[in-house]
Amino acid sequence: MIEVLKGVRVIEQGTFITGPAAGMMLADLGADVVKVEQPETGDPFRAFRGGLYSPHFQTYNRNKRSITLNPKQPGDLALFDDLIRGADVYIQNFRPGAAERLGAGEARLREINPRLIYCAISGFGASGPAAGRPAYDTVAQAASGFLGLLINPGNPRVVGPAIADALTGYYAAYGILGALYERERTGVGRKVEVSMLEAMSHFNLDAFTHYFAEGEVMGPYSRPSVSQSYVVACGDGKWVALHMSSPEKFWQGLANAIGMPGLLADERYATREARIRNQESIMALLGERFKAHARDEWCRRLQAEDVPHAPMYDTSEALEDPQARHLQIAVKGRHPVLGEFTTVRSPVSFDGQRPLTVSAPPLLGEHNDVIRRELAARALSTN
Repeated sequence: MIEVLKGVRVIEQGTFITGPAAGMMLADLGADVVKVEQPETGDPFRAFRGGLYSPHFQTYNRNKRSITLNPKQPGDLALFDDLIRGADVYIQNFRPGAAERLGAGEARLREINPRLIYCAISGFGASGPAAGRPAYDTVAQAASGFLGLLINPGNPRVVGPAIADALTGYYAAYGILGALYERERTGVGRKVEVSMLEAMSHFNLDAFTHYFAEGEVMGPYSRPSVSQSYVVACGDGKWVALHMSSPEKFWQGLANAIGMPGLLADERYATREARIRNQESIMALLGERFKAHARDEWCRRLQAEDVPHAPMYDTSEALEDPQARHLQIAVKGRHPVLGEFTTVRSPVSFDGQRPLTVSAPPLLGEHNDVIRRELAARALSTN
C-alpha cells in the first residue's frame, strides 16, 4: 500500500459491512486500523462453514489488525480506553444507543481523547421515527428510491451486490478524511455521522435531480434509454455491452461493424431522439446481427470502429483481460498462517505508483499480544 495516512490510528468497532468498509478504505491508504472484536465469535461476518474467515469478512477487512476485547469486563474496558487515548479515529456501526450501552458513546470517548474523530454509522440516522429500525442493504436501497431503478418489472427480484452497505462505508471514510484535515487546523475532533438512507439518497442524486428539475420519476430503463446502453448476446452465448451515447460517429461505427453502413439513413435510427424512441427495435436488430459471430470477433470489429463497448465478463474473466492485467488490479499477499491470497487492490495511485502491497485480513485476535505490548510500552513512556 501507499501510506499517505501513515501515523493515523483508527479503532474500528464495526461489524458486517458499513463500518468495516470505512475502516478498510482508511487502511488501504496506510492508516493503522485496529479492529476490536468480541472474543470467540468476533465480527458476525466471520462465520463461514464452521470457521471464522468467510469470503465476506475477507472482502472488507484487509490491511487491519484484530484484537479481542469484551468491554463489559473492567480489564478489557481499560484496554479499550487505552486504545482510544492513542487513536485519531473511532468507527462504529451500531444501532443508535448501542454504543453508549457498551461504554463507547461519543461523550465518554471524547472525555478520554478530545482530538478523537468519532464516526457513527447507522441505518436510518440517529433520530427520527425510523431511527430504531433494523437496516440492511436491500432495505436502504429500497428506502432511498434506488432499488426501483434496478428491478426488472418483468422479473422482479433483488439483483447485484451489497451496494448500499459498501457505499455507506465509503461515504463514512470520506467524512472522516474531511474531519482529519480540519483537525490539523483546529486541534479539535468532530463527530462524523452517516446513515445508509442518506448515503444511498446522495448516490441516487441523478434520479432526484430529474424529479426536482423536471418532475420526471425515473424507472429502470430511463437512463439506459437516454444513454443508449445495450447488452447483446453473441453467437457463442457470451455477451457484449455497448454504451452508444449521442455522438453520431459511434453509431456510424456500430453500423459499419454489423455490416449495415446505411443504417442511419433509416428514419427510425437517423437521430438521437429517433433512436431513443425506437430502442426496442434497435435491440431486436442487434440481437439478430450479433448471433452471427462469437464475442471475440464482435469485440475485434467494434474496436476497429472505435465503438464504446466491453465484453460482459463474469468474475472469473474480468481480471484476466489484458488491460486489467496491465493495471495490476489483482494483487497477491501472504498471510503468516494461511499462506498466499489474492485480492483487488485499491484503485487510487499516487505519483504514478500503484498500491500493490496488501496485508491479509486478520484472524480473530491475531494481534492481541502485539497490541497489548504496544499499549504497555506507551503507558511506560508516558509515566
